[in-house]
Amino acid sequence: MTPDERLLWKCLKRNQLGVAFRRQEPMRPYIVDFVCFEKKLIIELDGSQHADSPTDKARDEFFEQRGFRTLRFWNGDVKTNLEGVLETIRHALDEP
Repeated sequence: MTPDERLLWKCLKRNQLGVAFRRQEPMRPYIVDFVCFEKKLIIELDGSQHADSPTDKARDEFFEQRGFRTLRFWNGDVKTNLEGVLETIRHALDEP
């Protein structure tokens, strides 16, 4: 895991947001950074190489077709606005 992924994982592990997350989870043909199967929520942390990535769009569509929602955050957001990232995740977990 990258340092940013480790920082976010500290906040997601052990049901700290009321649900279980897994990290670096294989979901063929991909590996997702974090996933909550109960809420069908995937969280991805991205660097600048992911800006407007057609591969990421195809990946998100793949998971959407399987009922998953994907939240993407920039690595810098975790460093500079961790509480805002967590609030966005909490909000997504509360949505039906």
